[in-house]
Amino acid sequence: MPVLPGAEPYRHEGGEVGVLLCHGFTGSPQSLRPWAAYLAGRGLTVSLPLLPGHGTRWEDLAVTGWQDWYAEVDRALRELTDRCTQVFVAGLSMGGALALRLAAHHGDRVAGLVLVNPGIKVHGLAAHALPVARHVVRTVPGVADDIAKEGAHELGYARVPLHAAHQLRRFFRLVDRDLPQVTQPVTVLHSPQDHVVPPADSARVLSRISSRDVTEILLEQSYHVATLDHDADRIFEESYAFIDRLAPSVGKIPSEGVSGPGEGAEGTASSG
Repeated sequence: MPVLPGAEPYRHEGGEVGVLLCHGFTGSPQSLRPWAAYLAGRGLTVSLPLLPGHGTRWEDLAVTGWQDWYAEVDRALRELTDRCTQVFVAGLSMGGALALRLAAHHGDRVAGLVLVNPGIKVHGLAAHALPVARHVVRTVPGVADDIAKEGAHELGYARVPLHAAHQLRRFFRLVDRDLPQVTQPVTVLHSPQDHVVPPADSARVLSRISSRDVTEILLEQSYHVATLDHDADRIFEESYAFIDRLAPSVGKIPSEGVSGPGEGAEGTASSG
């Protein structure tokens, strides 16, 4: 199935500090592409993969599981660590949970985390019915486009397959169990007005991780997809400041040993 225009994965070959960006459930790289381009423009090597089952049609998501989504970001992380001296991982929503699991399982290979409205639990009484309901009801309405900014649009599915929602619930439970294993520096940016992931999820992450270097930032002007919302520039700037503080070699090109923020900032998009 062809990838929807705008949902393509993104890759930029920059300096020896890398950033892996993880998009959310039923979303696509489109929701993080401006963030990726911003970091690329400051000399970082950036990887923004397309998760399996995403960016095409919801029927494709219905035949994938959390192992597929995690395997893709795990592969992308390994590619970055082979090339870069330091690698940071950032994510939106479920992408935040993917980032947390990478940090818990890869230890020092992850230099730090930037989490935007991270999801850690499927909420509501209906969540407990998913194991059975997914065999009776195939889909429910989607959760894309929770954005306060007029005219902004998220490229996501209009329907959520309940099989995939069940997989998401299983994944969240695994991530929640492993949160104490996260020790890396962390910045959490979250929206008080989020109609998809409640602020309680960010609070739980902050209360259960073992990191000592932790920053919490409120995104007062944005809803769930804050990377496309009024606070997008703040997310971009705060994430770069976080990386710059922890990575002295940010912007340095491995082969040349020189800084070149802004060279080739357009990056590349590929179909897989």
